[in-house]
Amino acid sequence: MVTPFFETDRVQLFGGDSLAVLCDLPSHSVDAVITDPPYSSGGMVRGDRTQSTVRKYVSTGSSREDDGFNFTGDNRDQHAFAFWSTLWLSEARRVTRPGGIVATFTDWRQLAATTDAVQAGGWVWRGVLPWIKPNARPQLGRFTNQAEFVVWGSNGPMANLKEGKTFAGWMQESPPRDRDHITQKPLDVMRHLIGPVTPGGTVLDPFMGSGTTGCAAILEGRQFIGIEMVPRFQEVARARIEQALGDYRPDAEQSALFDGGAT
Repeated sequence: MVTPFFETDRVQLFGGDSLAVLCDLPSHSVDAVITDPPYSSGGMVRGDRTQSTVRKYVSTGSSREDDGFNFTGDNRDQHAFAFWSTLWLSEARRVTRPGGIVATFTDWRQLAATTDAVQAGGWVWRGVLPWIKPNARPQLGRFTNQAEFVVWGSNGPMANLKEGKTFAGWMQESPPRDRDHITQKPLDVMRHLIGPVTPGGTVLDPFMGSGTTGCAAILEGRQFIGIEMVPRFQEVARARIEQALGDYRPDAEQSALFDGGAT
């Protein structure tokens, strides 16, 4: 049985390979899987994709251009990416309660493979949410690639609610300037994705990275389970989630407050 490296009454953080840890989690124990897995993208040919993640995703001369910000699992070809995605999505569905949701990031190159893998993993594909980046770099004579995508689905049928909130099917937010992880997502984007999760429910992120999903879950009044392989990011995620736990405050009008800190 895998043991968490950090645990509170609201959080469990595990170190190790995501698929191995997922296999150890109880069936139907979480309400949602919300995650940003390695896309194995960043290029048009196999040679591009096998470069380090820093070389693929960080501009030359950037202050982040060093090996300390590399992450693993991002060098598969498209067939391998699709098969691997089906494996972890299948196991994640087992862990998710009936009617629970999945929301997984991808880019335009891997969008088709990701939607296939979600369905091959046994989920009911529900749609695609674009995340629009208003500050994306334009290229003359071309459409600007200023979106990443969230493929979402459910573990079987979803309840037909008679009341409750609705949630926009798109998001617009600039990537954070100060990042602890190359592909770190904006906190507000992750909070939006957690909106449909039952209050007090448990969110699982099998590719935790710097812990933004965990921060969002805590601040939105949910429980969180995170998995991360790289020791550097395990410590970053733990520190950020501990801060979110300290900044969380239930309130009748505002469910959570977050005063400062990395996003």
